Amino acid sequence: MSDMMIHDLGLAAPRKQRKRVGRGIGSGHGKTSGRGHKGAGSRSGHKNRVGFEGGQMPLARRVAKRGFSNRQFAMHVAEVNLKDLERVFEQDAIVDLLTLRQHGLASNGKISVRILGDGELTKRLVVHANHFSRSAEAAIVARGGRAERTGPGESTAG
Repeated sequence: MSDMMIHDLGLAAPRKQRKRVGRGIGSGHGKTSGRGHKGAGSRSGHKNRVGFEGGQMPLARRVAKRGFSNRQFAMHVAEVNLKDLERVFEQDAIVDLLTLRQHGLASNGKISVRILGDGELTKRLVVHANHFSRSAEAAIVARGGRAERTGPGESTAG
């Protein structure tokens, strides 16, 4: 194997030539050199600040900043209907926030459970939730199950 010599080397990759502005009208970048006429953008040293709208009142200052949002204090409640319990759980199952998460009926961000009465329930279930609608509680008890209230954020199954 022979040694590599200096004349064996070449350019690594083709390089894009820089734009040569101000070199005559025929170049397409002559006269104003792509800077347009007058204004801050035509001057040397001009840097465009983020959010600057050319002297127009910026969006961040045009939008009203009044009022109050209660979103940060809102309860994150998983609302579950009886038809979902019927579809997912077996007879005599224990239903709580943890098992609802495991079966995809409550997302991880939810911290409490509300059982609603939409649908039919034919199975006996033990349901732990923070709130029951009257019809949901009546349907669970009518099937011989139990509707037990828990405090916010409590999980009953380990």
